[in-house]
Amino acid sequence: MAEGDTILRAARQIGEALVGEKVEASSLGARGKTVGLERLSGRTLESVEAWGKNLFLDFGELALHSHLGMNGSWHIYPRGARWRKAPGGAWALLRGERWEAVQFGGPTLRVLPAARLRRELTARLGPDILAPDFDLATSAASLRAAPDRELGDALLDQGLLAGIGNIFKSEACFAARLDPWRRVGDLDGIELERVVATAHELMLEAVAIGRQPGAVYHRAGRPCPVCRTPITSRGQGDANRVTYWCPRCQPPFT
Repeated sequence: MAEGDTILRAARQIGEALVGEKVEASSLGARGKTVGLERLSGRTLESVEAWGKNLFLDFGELALHSHLGMNGSWHIYPRGARWRKAPGGAWALLRGERWEAVQFGGPTLRVLPAARLRRELTARLGPDILAPDFDLATSAASLRAAPDRELGDALLDQGLLAGIGNIFKSEACFAARLDPWRRVGDLDGIELERVVATAHELMLEAVAIGRQPGAVYHRAGRPCPVCRTPITSRGQGDANRVTYWCPRCQPPFT
């Protein structure tokens, strides 16, 4: 799953390559043909924004909405260079004078009126964990609105806090030394702010270095890097997304 750090990196890379240029836009593959990217050809890409796990490419009156889901990705290449992935897996091509951006896979690629898309994303997404105007108190208060949810499950709810996925859910709870199975309503304000601040810092670091943390994620049965207790994992929430944690470093109550 592409999480907020991946999306922000993609937004910055696409922006550096294509913002300010008139873009040639092409739909690729059977899925891409339904998108109608050709409506963007000849338009200037004005900005690229990350909204949690969503990309918003602003072409003035129209915008391109991209969500990469579990396996999608954006690649940037010099114009005409050979792609690292097979062209058959590509959805879309945005080509500028010197660079081109290609989306491979992903569940969502839409061209919509920009104002409509902004209203839609604003209505359904909580505060963005990596937004330039990120506010810790506001983000923690948004989580507090779901007191009956388990912490790990609440962190994945994009309507509460946008951008965190399964990796940073587990890694932030571990780094903050909080049990992901505790109810949000049982956490005090300091604990909630700690886990949100930790997620924010871990994700900013991942944006900077291009690598996500791996203290507990996908390490079930392996020793905790702090105390050597075996890492535990179990499905959590209605979607049964696997959570990883150290039962010693993250006791049920602290």
